Amino acid sequence: MSREVVLAARPVGEPSESDFEIRDAADAVPGDGQVAVRNVFVSVDPYMRGRMTGVRTYVPPFELGQVVDGAAVGRVELSRDERFAEGDWVLSTLGWREAGVASANGLRKLDPSLAPPSTALGVLGTPGFTAWVGLVDIGRIEGGETVYVSGAAGAVGSAAAQIAKLKGCRVIGSAGSAEKVAWLEELGIEAFDYRATSLRDALADGIDVFFDNVGGRQLEAALAALRDFGRVVACGAIAGYNDVEAQPGPRNLAYVVSKRLRIEGFIILDHLDRYPVFAAEVAPWVREGKLQYRETVLDGIDAIPRAFAGLFHGDNVGKMLVRVGPDSLT
Repeated sequence: MSREVVLAARPVGEPSESDFEIRDAADAVPGDGQVAVRNVFVSVDPYMRGRMTGVRTYVPPFELGQVVDGAAVGRVELSRDERFAEGDWVLSTLGWREAGVASANGLRKLDPSLAPPSTALGVLGTPGFTAWVGLVDIGRIEGGETVYVSGAAGAVGSAAAQIAKLKGCRVIGSAGSAEKVAWLEELGIEAFDYRATSLRDALADGIDVFFDNVGGRQLEAALAALRDFGRVVACGAIAGYNDVEAQPGPRNLAYVVSKRLRIEGFIILDHLDRYPVFAAEVAPWVREGKLQYRETVLDGIDAIPRAFAGLFHGDNVGKMLVRVGPDSLT
């Protein structure tokens, strides 16, 4: 037997632990072309909040009573496919469960000698890839430009801030605590606490590119600070994910016309062909310590609902993960 987390109720406002149920599940036996995986780390991500509404967006919604699927890293327990052997580390979409069976075609084998397997869920996974695509392909940043990153101490934001700096940009980042600001400053980012600092003052020198993870008043402040022909990389808007009623948009959208700004949203699923280029550039930076990362790790499958809710309170520094199993199969 193993355990799994299912969506018990659709959250209204901020998600709570009562919106989820942890239940027992019988371990399944893989058939031909399938692999049994024991998860070690599972990912909790802000985008999952939108899938809990029951409304289809760019991905299907989570169904009530069903396991919350998503990215996970684990070890192969039993393989019925020649590409995988017992003990292999793999990236899957098995989501919030301790163990499961997946099609071998949906797994990616990881090499733990190159990077800790958990990085496949963070700096070398979707968050890091999202940051790179947003800056390189959407924002088209150039050395010497000033890039502002909101939510700069999160999984995507911290990668975006460092990648922009490595590409020769001046980088300003906002975060929600003194601890997060201190870490960003260690990385060479001009950081400020948006709860204690005027956004207008922090961006008074002007910016060329805004990498937006937050939306709301940070987007409004960035529109005012952007120089002519500036760009907004619309990655996320976590400030409004739990709104019961839609909030008014920025009051200064007229700047889009007068400054000839470009605002472009993107979904990383549309750019999967770019992953090899991302990995070739960013993986060496991670191995050499040029691009640093942090992980906030909670232990036990019981901690998953708390970890997910914590995303919306800024409880994480870097990537939020939950460890649901031991690193070893023995």
